[in-house]
Amino acid sequence: MTENTRPQSRLFHMTIVDVKEELDEKLEKGYAILCGISKELSERDTNDALQAYICKGTSQHEEIQLGFLFAILSEPKTAPKNYRDMSMLSQDGLSKVVGVASQLIYEKWLKLNETCRTQLTWLAKELVHNSVARAESVCHQLIRQISGGDLSPRNIWLTETVLDILTENRPWLDKCPLFLPITLYTYLRVIVDHGSPQLVNLRQREVEFCVSLMREKWLECQQIGRDLVRLLQGVARIPEFNTLWNDILNNPSSMNPQFTGVKQLFQMKTSRSYFVSRLTPDMETKLIFLTSSVRFGNHKRYQDWFQRQYLQTPESQSLRCDLIRYICAVIHPSNEVLCSEIIPRWAVIGWLLTTCTSNVAASNAKLALFYDWLFFDAEKDNIMNIEPCILVMYHSMRPHPAITATLLDFMCRIMSNFHPPLTSLVRQGIFASLQTILEKRVLQSLSPLFDNQKLDRELYTMLRENFAEFCSTECSIKDETTLPSNKDVLMVEPGNHVALENNNVSDVAEFSDEDDAPLGKLVKKETAVATFKTLQNFRPINIQSQLDQLDSELRNYVVELRDETDKETQCEIMDRLIQLIVRDEFDQEDARTLATCLCKILAAYFENSLLPQELDDETIEDSIGTPMFVIFRNVCQTPEEDQSRQTMMMLLEEMYKLQPSIGYHFLYFLKVSKVQNDEKMSSYKDFCKNMEQQNIEFYLMTDLRLCQEEDLRLFVFLVPDIYSQFPQIAVGNVDLIHLIVSCIDGNQLQDLICEILQGHLVMFGSKESFLSVLNASLQWETIEQYFLWQLISVHTIPVEHIMPILPKLDFAVHAEALSSIMILLKQDCPSAELLRPLLCRECKKNDFFTVSLLKYWAQEYEDRLADLLHTQLTKSNGTPNKKRHRNQSIATSKIKDQPTTEQILAHLDHMRLTCRNISFLTNEMIQQGLQFVQTSCSEALKAKYGDLLALVEDFEEMKSTRVLRQVPSRRANQAATKSASSSKTSKKTNAEDTESSSECSDDEDQVPKSKKMKRFTVDD
Repeated sequence: MTENTRPQSRLFHMTIVDVKEELDEKLEKGYAILCGISKELSERDTNDALQAYICKGTSQHEEIQLGFLFAILSEPKTAPKNYRDMSMLSQDGLSKVVGVASQLIYEKWLKLNETCRTQLTWLAKELVHNSVARAESVCHQLIRQISGGDLSPRNIWLTETVLDILTENRPWLDKCPLFLPITLYTYLRVIVDHGSPQLVNLRQREVEFCVSLMREKWLECQQIGRDLVRLLQGVARIPEFNTLWNDILNNPSSMNPQFTGVKQLFQMKTSRSYFVSRLTPDMETKLIFLTSSVRFGNHKRYQDWFQRQYLQTPESQSLRCDLIRYICAVIHPSNEVLCSEIIPRWAVIGWLLTTCTSNVAASNAKLALFYDWLFFDAEKDNIMNIEPCILVMYHSMRPHPAITATLLDFMCRIMSNFHPPLTSLVRQGIFASLQTILEKRVLQSLSPLFDNQKLDRELYTMLRENFAEFCSTECSIKDETTLPSNKDVLMVEPGNHVALENNNVSDVAEFSDEDDAPLGKLVKKETAVATFKTLQNFRPINIQSQLDQLDSELRNYVVELRDETDKETQCEIMDRLIQLIVRDEFDQEDARTLATCLCKILAAYFENSLLPQELDDETIEDSIGTPMFVIFRNVCQTPEEDQSRQTMMMLLEEMYKLQPSIGYHFLYFLKVSKVQNDEKMSSYKDFCKNMEQQNIEFYLMTDLRLCQEEDLRLFVFLVPDIYSQFPQIAVGNVDLIHLIVSCIDGNQLQDLICEILQGHLVMFGSKESFLSVLNASLQWETIEQYFLWQLISVHTIPVEHIMPILPKLDFAVHAEALSSIMILLKQDCPSAELLRPLLCRECKKNDFFTVSLLKYWAQEYEDRLADLLHTQLTKSNGTPNKKRHRNQSIATSKIKDQPTTEQILAHLDHMRLTCRNISFLTNEMIQQGLQFVQTSCSEALKAKYGDLLALVEDFEEMKSTRVLRQVPSRRANQAATKSASSSKTSKKTNAEDTESSSECSDDEDQVPKSKKMKRFTVDD
């Protein structure tokens, strides 16, 4: 093939710069074998010859099957005959053919030529017609190539062709319960796009197909879940679907006796496989790249490219719904991505909303964004599905106020307008979404959104009417033009819980470089949110049913505690209450009732951030000056043998069941309090032993996980004491270390390093537990692994403890671990213990771990490294020589991880090829080692590493030349004469040569070796 000719392929469109596909070559190879066997043979003889060939083995069977597949895809005229022969000769039920066909459609569809695409659809039809196993996988891949919002002839042809296959083979489709709902989901979606007069026939066929599926196979169709309702809303005006809607709403049993109504659909979560099916593989790949690899700030050109590719035409507006549903439900970034500079999901969705030019498409896009909110269940649904929507609204307040306003308006109106009979259910779902957003700290507060008086007055009023529970109770309007400042803002959560949070509003990032026009009705006034220090402005907590179960004296204390607003007075009341329960008879039922009352009364204190911003004696003492800590103080001050201590433990146990945050509040109290005790944290240990599972490790890890989720600063603050007071549990604990590195930032890492250097924190223990941590860390996120290695580097851990993990590390997969190990090894001088594991690693072309360290050590410790390699080479370990092998096998087995001669030569040769300047290989000790190998190794090794071993000969020639130049002229002449004389004088000649060589050696010793080595440099 010349440089100017493009690669030839009968299946793919190829350009000059394209490399031939590996799959294409395999198919062509199979076709060549098929043609070679059947050439000039009758049909019967060909069949016998092929049968004999495929009986030789699996690979021969696959070659013939691929050959037939290639013939079907490239030769339409003979396709029926080739399909018949392929089926007849198949030994795996056409499994290989189905797999390769699916792969071609999924990976190569856009590169296939028209003939090949047509033949793939023909093959799919035949597979379905003959009910071949897994034929639905081929059809599934074809359906995925049907793009929404695309009216190009190619897309319409594929839509119609697949519809023909499914319609003609309807009995087969009815037997595919998993594929059938995906088919319905696809065609319900694309019906919306086919409203033009030219596509009226196709649209009618799609309508009839979808209606018949739902009428006849409703149980399978309802597996789609709540998004089925969303799609049916889009086609509700079509008469056939309007009739269907009437039956679903008013006569659900007509669809299926087990169907109870639309509420049943709303409570079924839609699987992400349906959202994936509505993006072509090419589109999905690019969207994943955009949300996982493109940095914020560099995203605009990628978005512009994506828009030109997929969102340029008017009909492509409908594709935005598919993209938004996919981003919300499928793309759930890892912690590493969330903490990085990668463009966040909310920014991509904001861009899709701001570039939408159709009112209908914009309304559908907003519904797609809010859809998971409408019926959100915190126990079943994922918060990642609702997170993008709230963040779009929050981050759009400054750069795109119109987006924030229209989404808030949509949220208010959809509660009552989405489906009036289920208004309460929708309201419940939206409230659950907002509550979860606050609990998971997606936003610290909703006040900047709901109390922002830059919004239109009607919208502002609507928000306060619909979401009073999430708005502040008081607000005053100031003539300012800025958004709410970073002040402590008040949130009133459902259940009358009050939380004072610090609302740190970060810099708002924009979706694009263009500015949006401001809202015409924006009011340039500001909300100043009131702050409160007491609970006097809130309604009393309803605990009447529990109060009725308590005796009168205890009830009075509880009511007094509930109605009191001063914190110090509450502490005094709590102290008297504790003294009462330890004095009177107090059983488990009383403890349970009292715990319920106390948890409700003290709920607000558990919402606050426990650790003060400024740590000093005064702020710390103030932080534990709440009624809850009165209980802890009494427990700690009571001797273990005192029965009253057990009574307080029983109360704490019941409170813990209702409010798990008590666990880490107890840990915080024991760390900062000045209560004297025989052993710090002994009260917490007794508390855990008193619990149901009586397992300290279980409760400690549970409390720390909750603390990490709810109060990260406090979690890091507690870490040193956890390791010092619970060393048997904490030191070397994989889960705890992962918990730490998965949440900390740079400043918190710095704090931990300071604690380690000061001797206050030891995180790693025995070699075995340390290796367990390293092995587990290989599955962690990149930033988590780097944080771990930072913590390892400040511990005094011998490097030898790390080396056993080296054989498990792959250069392409475990970059974080190998990079960190290289940095640690770089700081050490080479030794036999360090060198052996490096040389035992398999030498691969693209693995530069060992060669990089060898090169660095060769620069810094040349003689030391040369001696070590010489020792390894002269051991002749693993030489293929059979005589040596028998004698050495026993000795070799005594040395663990001893590298073979071939492994050492492989790394040295890799060093020669990679580092180019190989002056180190001419070191005298290296040369002696290579000489030894050259005289003792097999011919196979000599051939394999001939270029490396050739350096020995080159060095010897250079050395001889240099020695002769240093001999005095008279002796040099004698040496030349005697070397040419007869064998009779050989003894005398040898004697004189020996004398001459001895004198020359003395001369050589006067020259420093390092300079002598540097004179000889060989370039690869």
